[in-house]
Amino acid sequence: MGLKTNNIRSSRSKRLNLDRIDRKLLRLLVEDSDRTYSELSELVFLSPPAVHERVQKLRKNGVIKGNHAVLDGPSLGCSLLSFLHVESEGSVRMDALNEFYSIADVEEIHSVAGETNIIFKVRTRDSIALEALIEKIHAIDFVKKVKCFVVLSSKLERGPKPETDDLS
Repeated sequence: MGLKTNNIRSSRSKRLNLDRIDRKLLRLLVEDSDRTYSELSELVFLSPPAVHERVQKLRKNGVIKGNHAVLDGPSLGCSLLSFLHVESEGSVRMDALNEFYSIADVEEIHSVAGETNIIFKVRTRDSIALEALIEKIHAIDFVKKVKCFVVLSSKLERGPKPETDDLS
C-alpha cells in the first residue's frame, strides 16, 4: 500500500533517545559528511565497526535522511534568493501545489499557521524570473495574496542542531 508523498515530509516523527555519542556523530557528519568511519571512530573513541553500526541505526530510524551536496546558487546563475508568503482564501489544498515541485527555482514549500498559509523558498536568476514565478503562484484558485521578501544577504543557513550542549 504505497502512499505517494511528492517529497512532502511529515513533521510528525517519533523522537528517538540519542546518547552523547550519537549526537556527536551527527554533529561531525553535519560538519563533513565525507568523513570515514575510521576518522569518526577516532573522534568519538569507538571502533570503526561500532561507529558504522551507530550510523546505520541513525539512517534506519530516519534521523539521517541522506547525504546532500550543498550548492552555491550564484555559481549556478541563481543569485536572487527570496521567500514568498502566500495568503489563501479558505483552506489550502497542498495538492494544488504539485506543479511547483518540479520547478528548479523552488527549493522549499512549507504549510504554516498564521496570516500566511504557505511559504516558498525560491532562488531565481533575476527579478524577471521571480516575477514570472509570483504570477504563476497568483494564478492558483485559492491564492489571495503573495508577499515577496528578497534576501539581501544570508548570515546563517543550517539544519537542526543534533545537540544542545557543547559535547566536544
